[in-house]
Amino acid sequence: QVQLAESGGGLVQPGGSLRLSCTASGSIFRINAMAWYRQAPGKERELVAIISSGSTDYADSVKGRFTISRGNPKNTMYLQMNSLKPEDTAVYYCNVGLIESSITNFVPFGSWGQGTQVTVSS
Repeated sequence: QVQLAESGGGLVQPGGSLRLSCTASGSIFRINAMAWYRQAPGKERELVAIISSGSTDYADSVKGRFTISRGNPKNTMYLQMNSLKPEDTAVYYCNVGLIESSITNFVPFGSWGQGTQVTVSS
């Protein structure tokens, strides 16, 4: 199994930036894809960005503003969020997949972490 821990959230004004971090532990040798989700109050959890075999894919709502990347060591991942909007306010979670995936077929494998709260407000 894979355990996940997210960090880096906070309160930011509209138009601002944040960088989220994710660290995976456990059976990390099985990871072939990593992804960021978010869940806003009263809404379902949505997949916003994925990185798999060096390729990246994004939900339309964040395309051009968010950038996903993997760190070194490879069990770390980041989400650079620029031009933040109030509608980006949510708890952000990361997860991992066992196979090469796209944003349309990613299946989360890891145990969900606590998430990190991002609040965009003036």
